[in-house]
Amino acid sequence: MPSTDDSERSSDSDDAKFVATFDPNGGDKPSETVVDAVSSVTDEDPLEITPLYEAIDPDALDALFDDSRSGDENHELWFTYEGFDVGVRSDGEVRIRTATDAASSA
Repeated sequence: MPSTDDSERSSDSDDAKFVATFDPNGGDKPSETVVDAVSSVTDEDPLEITPLYEAIDPDALDALFDDSRSGDENHELWFTYEGFDVGVRSDGEVRIRTATDAASSA
């Protein structure tokens, strides 16, 4: 569920602009959550923004965070999409923040 309230986590995520979640145990796909979250932040229709596959392979993203494959490992992946840094965590959290210069120019 998307949220602009970022008070639950304070460490490296203080600069998050938007937080959304997916249920890794319930079969939710992080790729769909990313597209929905970015379209919410940009106030654009999900079909009108750049296809996710131009930034990252959606199938690979979904496979990386497939709970049945990840076991007890916790992991996180950051990538740039639509001018935002997008962080996907194995606990089901998706964080959106304004892209950093280093990530945007890479």
